[in-house]
Amino acid sequence: MQETRQNKIARLLQKELSVIFQQQTRMMNGVMVSVTRVRVSPDLSVCTAYLSIFPSERNEEILKNITANEKTIRYELGTRTRHQLRIIPEVRFFIDDSLDYIDRIDELLKQ
Repeated sequence: MQETRQNKIARLLQKELSVIFQQQTRMMNGVMVSVTRVRVSPDLSVCTAYLSIFPSERNEEILKNITANEKTIRYELGTRTRHQLRIIPEVRFFIDDSLDYIDRIDELLKQ
């Protein structure tokens, strides 16, 4: 039963974070941030979001910028989900490097 609630909240947070990043990166030319996966802890207090950033050369720079603005993003998330969630979880961001990993495997298989 708890897993169903976790999944519903994870989908809600992924959708809202995607909209927030879409609005934020609209101002930055040539940068696209997408939320690939969101995990929520069983007590619903911590949300782990995995981000895919294009172009991948600027991963570290953009991730530092996002983590520096974590409180602002959480506040924006709270205003968007205030009618669905009682407590807004703490948000942690990580780079999702699965696409880079897939590309590397493809290159190795071609050789």
